[in-house]
Amino acid sequence: MLHLYDTASRSTRELALREPGKVSIYLCGPTVYGPAHLGHGRATLSYDILRRYLEWTGLDVQLVSNITDIDDQIIKRANNEDRPWKDITTKCEAMWFEAMDGINVKRPTDIPRATEYVDEMVAMIGELVGMDKAYVTDDGVYMDVESVDDYGALAFQTLDDMKAGGGDRVVLGADQKRHPADFVLWKFSKPGEPAWPSPWGEGRPGWHSECVVMSLDLLGEGFDLHCGGQDLRFPHHENERAQAVALGKTFANHWMHHAFIVDGEGEKMSKSIGNVSNLLDLIEHYDQRAYRLVLLQSHYRSPITLDQGTIDAAVTSLDRLDGFAARTAGIEGEPDTDVMAAFRTAMDDDLDTPKVMALVFDTARRVNVGLEAGDDVSGLVAAVNEICTALGLELSAGSDVPDDVAAKATALDQARADKNYDLADSIRNELQADGWTVETTKDGTSVRK
Repeated sequence: MLHLYDTASRSTRELALREPGKVSIYLCGPTVYGPAHLGHGRATLSYDILRRYLEWTGLDVQLVSNITDIDDQIIKRANNEDRPWKDITTKCEAMWFEAMDGINVKRPTDIPRATEYVDEMVAMIGELVGMDKAYVTDDGVYMDVESVDDYGALAFQTLDDMKAGGGDRVVLGADQKRHPADFVLWKFSKPGEPAWPSPWGEGRPGWHSECVVMSLDLLGEGFDLHCGGQDLRFPHHENERAQAVALGKTFANHWMHHAFIVDGEGEKMSKSIGNVSNLLDLIEHYDQRAYRLVLLQSHYRSPITLDQGTIDAAVTSLDRLDGFAARTAGIEGEPDTDVMAAFRTAMDDDLDTPKVMALVFDTARRVNVGLEAGDDVSGLVAAVNEICTALGLELSAGSDVPDDVAAKATALDQARADKNYDLADSIRNELQADGWTVETTKDGTSVRK
């Protein structure tokens, strides 16, 4: 049974399912005002690995992940570039999914957009105002956090210790707030900004309201798991939860948060602080699988520094795994039960993927030793392949080698047979310069990208 660290209880506990055989997950998605960066890649890959594992165990997963397509950052960029805001969101959303497809992330089951749920958000805010748990200022409508008994459960702070902000900038009506931590639900629009009608005046929803409405609409009350980065724990997730609690609704039963991708100084990579690396650029220059492997070799709750050395090490490790796939192509069998049991034990222990990858490489080593000894290694081979499939890590056995490259490999073998080692080395160097890994064994030369 899968156990995950739960942020709310600060303990690792069983992921209890509301409905047997089904898992309901909400993942906070992107605000589409720029290209996907490496931090986005960690978020989507971490939960793609979780989703694939859950589905591999036989569970039916409903994963909802939203698109924030109206936000201060979107409006700011539109004004700076004198462009329609919808032009920015449409193009950036397309870039987002290009990047997600590029790193082999499965599409969410549902992809709601904020602009599709404005009416529902207005209705929810109206309920809160009617209950005197939200109030109107000169700037908009604010949530009264003191009306929520356990506000701060995800922040690990008392209400009096909290500061205002977290996604809501300094605003006109701030001095009218009942408590500094009160957050905006509805922002009155300035001239020229996109706006929707509401009982309080034209405006747009605050960021913290969209996910409440979407998750409860698509997943229902008491859904199983709410996911996101550590930076979303407070205030975003806390403020989502507060609205649901204030309405008397049961919200997420389990909270899962992943750690950051950090730069060389240990600061989180984020579009807002400028130290971003474009995910599309990364996968243009490197095997897209390398990033997945980096994350698999790190625990999702541990920060990662992604630099040249980290990527190069992952590429080298992939090369070893692809070599394993090439050497064992055609060997079939039932996955070794002991290896598979160790895999499930590690994954069920808060997704201990570093232990899983150590298991994969150790099993591959045992296969290599067994092949040399002439042992039956079919169960071990099948176990490695099954684990990689479950994690979305596709191995390449080199079957996609073009005819001209295969011909060079044959020519290399012929040169060796003729003892023309200078020619053989020349062909090898040429293949390697073109990006091919070249392996020569007693059975001949094999190449793979």
